[in-house]
Amino acid sequence: MISLAGRDILHSWGKYVFTGIGLGLLIGVTLSMAGIYRGMVEDARALLNNSGADIWVVQRDTLGPYAEPSSLHDDVYRILQGLPGVAATGNVTYLTMQARRAGLDERVMVVGIDGFNSGHPGAPAYLLAGRGITRAHYEAVADIKTGFSLGDHVTIRRHEYLVVGLTQRMVSSGGDPMIFIPLKDAQEAQFLKDNDAILNDRARSAANPSLNRPGVPGLLDAIIASQSANHNVNAVLVKVADGWDSEVVAQDIRRWKRLQAYTRVQMEEILIAKLIATSAKQIGMFLVILAIVSAAIVSFIIYTMTLGKIREIAVLKLIGTRNRTIAGMILQESLGLGLVGFIVGKGAATLWAPYFPKFVLLESGDTLRGFVAVMLICALASIVAIRAALRVDPATAIGG
Repeated sequence: MISLAGRDILHSWGKYVFTGIGLGLLIGVTLSMAGIYRGMVEDARALLNNSGADIWVVQRDTLGPYAEPSSLHDDVYRILQGLPGVAATGNVTYLTMQARRAGLDERVMVVGIDGFNSGHPGAPAYLLAGRGITRAHYEAVADIKTGFSLGDHVTIRRHEYLVVGLTQRMVSSGGDPMIFIPLKDAQEAQFLKDNDAILNDRARSAANPSLNRPGVPGLLDAIIASQSANHNVNAVLVKVADGWDSEVVAQDIRRWKRLQAYTRVQMEEILIAKLIATSAKQIGMFLVILAIVSAAIVSFIIYTMTLGKIREIAVLKLIGTRNRTIAGMILQESLGLGLVGFIVGKGAATLWAPYFPKFVLLESGDTLRGFVAVMLICALASIVAIRAALRVDPATAIGG
């Protein structure tokens, strides 16, 4: 049996293929948008996995340390270590900022931790190259996504750090690569004021009569000293002992220590349902718009191709071709266009995904759903062209 759709496509295959390529690039953008969302979710999960924590202890009534600011005294870990079910604790600070290397700025998340042994909460789980931090100050371990190399000198706030180790897939929920530095250095970078601000505060304190009362000696010196030191962290990461339920330990922390404690499940809910919720909605709107645009383009192309062969369709009707056969020809051409476009789009998305600044995850499930959606859109888009073809008068083949 002769395929009318195949013969028609071969008759103008160049136009058909180039149209499919153009549609494929649009489909590639759509798949990439879905991959960006999947990448955001994967980055959030990687952040939690890489922390090595089972429970995040943060400031009460906050969603810290990732979705909201959180501040705790850095000695809180001591009161947590004595709780039943707690195997290990670690202080941590998080600060998203610009780090400078060789005059170039790189947006990173600076992580301050108080231990660099493997398995310590907050420490990198593994290194690709170099070593861990062994000095108390001015050494750093960086994710390779920063572009830093071993031996590079990185400026963070007022100090310069030597990159002694490299790790991988250590990123924030927003996809920013991490740099790990000693906790004391991170506290200074995040919480302490700059020199000019400290001098101004000292001048304001000295000019305050209530701080220079003869009956209160040393009050001004104490205030100045407090302005020159900081002992806060953003969170305490807790590892639960084997055989213990994380939720039970977290409930004890909330009840007896009057602190907020989130388990892994709760923290994942915060990151995905709250922190990246707006981005997810925005990406969803783009996907809807792209689907509508794709349907409009396919519909217009198939309709134009149908109008270009009105005389041929009239001849088919004149020789007794059934309407179902003519409709099937147009539907097959539309689905073929969608198939060509999807193959091109999937290839393009796979090709350019590694060059995106943020992680793009192309899941096979999304690919399958995308293929079904493209075929459905193409089938629906062919309806307009089919209706136009079925209204063709067979007399057109004779008249002109």
